[in-house]
Amino acid sequence: VQLQASGGGLVQAGGSLRLSCATSGRTVSSYVMGWFRQAPGKEREFVGTISWGGDTTYYAESVQGRFTISRDNGRSMAYLQMNSLKPEDTAVYYCAASDFQSRGVWVSLKDKGSAYDYWGQGTQVTVSS
Repeated sequence: VQLQASGGGLVQAGGSLRLSCATSGRTVSSYVMGWFRQAPGKEREFVGTISWGGDTTYYAESVQGRFTISRDNGRSMAYLQMNSLKPEDTAVYYCAASDFQSRGVWVSLKDKGSAYDYWGQGTQVTVSS
């Protein structure tokens, strides 16, 4: 599967952005989707993930309650709605996909970047104070 992230940009603190991840290739419903981010000089970190059918999501504590992940398998899309943005949210955001063997494996590995097999190119999000 190929992934293409878009929707990044410059926004003031407190503002909102919605990132999109377009997928192509194998049926997107075969994959768990994840979002990660990497700020300058920092390691890549987990943002959140959504199950195959979209019924379950998990988030990093730093974004819980502000970010929402969704997906539209019919359109082969995944989304990251980001509200109440803070300067510390500034990073390159990546969407990722993995065909975890089971729900249990997904839950145990959901925040590990190494568990995701496919990655988009990243989109820059800059939040000004």
